[in-house]
Amino acid sequence: MALRYAYNTNGMVHHRLEDAFALLAEAGYDGVGLTLDIHHLDPFAADFAGERRRVARRLRELGLGCVVESGANYLLDPRAKHEPTLICNDPAARARRLNLLMRALEVAAETGAEAMTFWSGTLRPGTDPAEARARLVEGVAQVVHRAHELGTVASLEPEPEMMVNTVAGWESLAREVPGLRLSLDTGHCLVTQDCDPAQAARHHAAELGTVHVEDMKRGVHAHLPFGEGDMDMPAILGALSDTGYDRLVCVELSRDSYRAHTMIRDSLRWLRGCEASLQQRASAA
Repeated sequence: MALRYAYNTNGMVHHRLEDAFALLAEAGYDGVGLTLDIHHLDPFAADFAGERRRVARRLRELGLGCVVESGANYLLDPRAKHEPTLICNDPAARARRLNLLMRALEVAAETGAEAMTFWSGTLRPGTDPAEARARLVEGVAQVVHRAHELGTVASLEPEPEMMVNTVAGWESLAREVPGLRLSLDTGHCLVTQDCDPAQAARHHAAELGTVHVEDMKRGVHAHLPFGEGDMDMPAILGALSDTGYDRLVCVELSRDSYRAHTMIRDSLRWLRGCEASLQQRASAA
């Protein structure tokens, strides 16, 4: 069974959203990783409801599936990347993050997205870890509950430098919040080096909300084009295929927007080439 690929719009920030969708459909992608942002379906736009309906309609017209991503850099605070979060000290600030995630879930429901992805946030100086943990559990539980109400999936991504930064950290949180799915960024496994990404894909096959792929060097959090890092992508694709994973595999090259028109095509060709070599190997065995 061929895997289904998407490309994240956080690597297409210089393209209009309509043009981004068209490029992905023309290249042969099965879906899009839609990062809500000031220029790509702003969740705080005056006509947010109308815009999300328009986007959902266009995705259906092009036959593209969707994963909704909530990790825009400066959407909530123009002076602080990724802030505020579910774990910060200010209740009003936490409410702003929760509001964003609820709006992201509305987009997921409207578009029929396979998942809405989010993360824990970074533990800032002056924040008590135990209090932050309690806030995180409370906030994530609200997100998961609302996702269930809307018929969609909330999927938390372990992110380097954040409070939940490893797959083991997600496992601990998921025990406290039943129904929470895992958004597995395979490159992050190489950064934190807490687990092998292919083994993580196999072990958590039934709990995956979505999977992000890119190349990465061990210990360095930089999303790289395929072939430029230490990632054993054939092993990851083999693990996903062997376990019957049928959800979107999202390419995330957030530093390559300036050449997105070529990276879209080259990335899919590289991934399909990996799959073809795996099939040839299996046939020869």
